[in-house]
Amino acid sequence: MEIPQGVNVKLEGQTISVKGQHGEVKKSFPIGIHIKADSKSVSVEVADKAIKGTVESVIKSMLHGAASGYTKNLKLLYAHFPITVEVKGSDILIKNFLGEKMPRKTVLIRNTKVVAKGQSVTISGPDKEAVGQTVANVKSAMKIKDKDGRVFQDGAYDAEG
Repeated sequence: MEIPQGVNVKLEGQTISVKGQHGEVKKSFPIGIHIKADSKSVSVEVADKAIKGTVESVIKSMLHGAASGYTKNLKLLYAHFPITVEVKGSDILIKNFLGEKMPRKTVLIRNTKVVAKGQSVTISGPDKEAVGQTVANVKSAMKIKDKDGRVFQDGAYDAEG
């Protein structure tokens, strides 16, 4: 795999660290996976082909994330009670969901950033797994229980663009 321009790769034992203009991503791999890196490329050597493909895919997403970053857009939909999203430190507070007095709370994963403007929420960061898990945490926090899902459709949904 080629290393994009402006991205630095550093190996320390079984841990690979990829740093670029959008941030840094670190991953540790189990013993038995041999990763070699020079200034222009990264290679993986493993006995099992399936594991090799998985590790290569993870490293490619690390390189892409450090160079370009990952972004996921959500749209907040509600019928009666306007939902607001607020970030405090590493917590995400979802206020006034279904008219509830207490805000629902979830957490940011690693170095992910959340920007909420009106009904749109943008979650971005260099780590694909962290961005995806933060999106899943927000959607999970807005899950409606004990009500008919056909009637109460408030929540966070994927938005294009």
